[in-house]
Amino acid sequence: MGLGGQTARMGFVFRRSIRLGRSGRLNLSKRGASVSERIGRLTLNSRGGGSIRILPGLSFRFGRRR
Repeated sequence: MGLGGQTARMGFVFRRSIRLGRSGRLNLSKRGASVSERIGRLTLNSRGGGSIRILPGLSFRFGRRR
């Protein structure tokens, strides 16, 4: 069992990212498409989530989770 009494789910993940200019991306996945925009250390996406880059390779994710 994982944290909070939930079991861990494992499996394959499909995700494709296409660059749209200098700081934008079109993200394609099994659940559909979304757009994300990077502004400095902050990245926001069209599904209401985002992340803050703390150090290279280390970030904090926030917002809507599905």
